[in-house]
Amino acid sequence: MRPLIAIPARFSASASALRHAAEVNARALVEAVWRAGGEPTTIHPTAEVGDRLARFDGVLLPGGGDLAPHRYGAVDTHASVYDVDDLQDSFDLSIARVALDSGLPLLAVCRGLHVVNVALGGTLQQDMDPGHRHLRHAVTVHSGTFIDAEKIDASCFHHQRVDRLGEGLSVAATASDGTVEAIELPAARGWFAAVQWHPEDTAATDPLQQNLFDTLVRMAS
Repeated sequence: MRPLIAIPARFSASASALRHAAEVNARALVEAVWRAGGEPTTIHPTAEVGDRLARFDGVLLPGGGDLAPHRYGAVDTHASVYDVDDLQDSFDLSIARVALDSGLPLLAVCRGLHVVNVALGGTLQQDMDPGHRHLRHAVTVHSGTFIDAEKIDASCFHHQRVDRLGEGLSVAATASDGTVEAIELPAARGWFAAVQWHPEDTAATDPLQQNLFDTLVRMAS
């Protein structure tokens, strides 16, 4: 049996061939989990989390729109903040906390990294230099972390970044300008990794990126 990997759905105003607003996940992300041997399962965001994760073997927090700035104590909202959804925020933050508290293997991608950082009391920079969006760039990996390489080619699509790290988190990789590109939680009860780039973009041809999904599924087995 393939390990069940829970992936919170993302709300979409429309989707091809559907007559209504949709709940979606990126096909590349789902396929990366499938290649790794997992059963990717999109789960519906609701106000209730409760024991819903008990049936799953691992969790993948995907990319998406921005978290509402008030979630990390900001008073003002930058004009660049987009696709904020209160239900999505509440659900993702609850999923992150439940997964970490229970020790479920957890991989967080882009927005997912932001969610974990905020869930643990960290903050975000609401807008940053556009040099990290719509491009690929090299990321320097800190030694002894979850990425088995000194440098990695990252596919980036973000305009926000970590400002203050959440409690217990440490930096695992950075860009040349010091932007935090990966974090880990040394005291985590289960396997945890978070990257700010999108490994699914190149996982089909880059073993280092696919290995993130492979490790998630292996730890969930």
